Amino acid sequence: MSLLHPDRLFATDPGTRAIARRLFDSIADLPILSPHGHTSAQWFAENQPFPNPAALFLQPDHYLFRMLYSQGISLDAIGILPRPPKTGTSRKPPSPSSEPAPESEAITYADPREVWRLFAANYHLFRGTPSRIWLDYAFSELFQLGEAGRLSAKTADHYYDTISAALQTPEFLPRALYARFHIEVLATTDDPSASLTHHQALASDPSWHGRIIPTFRPDPVLDPDHEHFTHSLHKLGELTREDTHTWKGYLNALRKRRLFFKANGATATDHGHPTAHTADLTPEEAGRLFTNIIGIHPRHQSTTPKEHDLFRAHMLTEMARMSLEDGLVMQLHCGAFRNHNRVVYKKYGSDKGADIPQPTDYVHALRPVLSRYGNEPDLRIIVFTLDESAYSRELAPLAGHYPALKLGPPWWFHDSPEGMLRYRECVTETAGFYNSVGFNDDTRAFFSIPGRHDTARRMDATYLARLVAEHRLDEDEAFELMQDLTYNFANKAYRL
Repeated sequence: MSLLHPDRLFATDPGTRAIARRLFDSIADLPILSPHGHTSAQWFAENQPFPNPAALFLQPDHYLFRMLYSQGISLDAIGILPRPPKTGTSRKPPSPSSEPAPESEAITYADPREVWRLFAANYHLFRGTPSRIWLDYAFSELFQLGEAGRLSAKTADHYYDTISAALQTPEFLPRALYARFHIEVLATTDDPSASLTHHQALASDPSWHGRIIPTFRPDPVLDPDHEHFTHSLHKLGELTREDTHTWKGYLNALRKRRLFFKANGATATDHGHPTAHTADLTPEEAGRLFTNIIGIHPRHQSTTPKEHDLFRAHMLTEMARMSLEDGLVMQLHCGAFRNHNRVVYKKYGSDKGADIPQPTDYVHALRPVLSRYGNEPDLRIIVFTLDESAYSRELAPLAGHYPALKLGPPWWFHDSPEGMLRYRECVTETAGFYNSVGFNDDTRAFFSIPGRHDTARRMDATYLARLVAEHRLDEDEAFELMQDLTYNFANKAYRL
């Protein structure tokens, strides 16, 4: 039994399906550009085997364990590590970053085989989800497990043993997989104080022929509510030899770190703010607000949530100003209510599957930064949303007008076949194709990258085939757009 049908995700109408198949075949062998994601440069610098199947597929992937948790399966049973105790522990303290440890650093108290058996016994929970598509792709295309049948309690050990054995072979080392996946560029997302040692090691290694670039993620030093704000601010000052407790020194330090990232290959920044609010304060107003916030952090006795939001909002405008100066593309990911489950957050920390989409205003929220910089053709601000209702009402009209604004692809909860179609249907009539930026996988699960890009390419082929079948687009135009959507848009948008 094959896990993958050759015409998967294409339209059911035979004529439209035939067009989609031709469009897909025209770009199936194009290299992968992954300009935004959360993989680790360390994997490729050290080129060590990936860990066991549970640590590779399940434990780093909140798409997967949030579903299991929703069915009453504890995170402990999955092998998710609780927060370390505050005192009396010899464990290494967490890095001042919003990102969890990569797969190769996964730590678990649970037996990996038992965790995998639990996952396999509940694989039916993922029917109809994009996770099922990506996993089946990896199992079938990378490990040739299609003949074994679907993952289940019955096949769990066979899957585990097959994957474990493969991971110990040279063909499954990180560098070999990078080449096998036909990746041209892979971007990581990095803490503002990151040393980028592994990126530098790769850049200077004559035996390495790939391209892995960092992305500047300054949330820990822009968000007064970030749990590592105080530590990160201090570290920023140490690295740049600037006084980050003065407004001038703080801005200078940020500029220096951005240039450090750019010198090490970065082409973009990334901002994971809870809202899209921006503000354009005078230097005097911004300086007073900054002084007030850092003077009392972390007790917040004199500042309010409204002031914290205002500071984050103004810093997005400062980041746009700096992007215009240094040329780094600005990505804005907003609209997630982070760590909604306080019980889980208290025990396990952030990024444990409890982030929930919420309504997000863009028309009013982005007006300050767009009023100041939105008319600059040399600035590129890529906006992502978890609020699908905003696509046709707000984001497509905004991107269809302001030269600086581009639409990011469907993100997170909407990175799915249906989500991709809804996206195209909502934005194309107003913003067209050319105000979008192609696809990025936004993943920390390295083995899902080929499957995610395969899905995105098939859905683009399906959408364009429908336009051709409805005589809204000529077929030669559709072939050009497939090249653009697969490769050219991302290459241009991220200045790769």
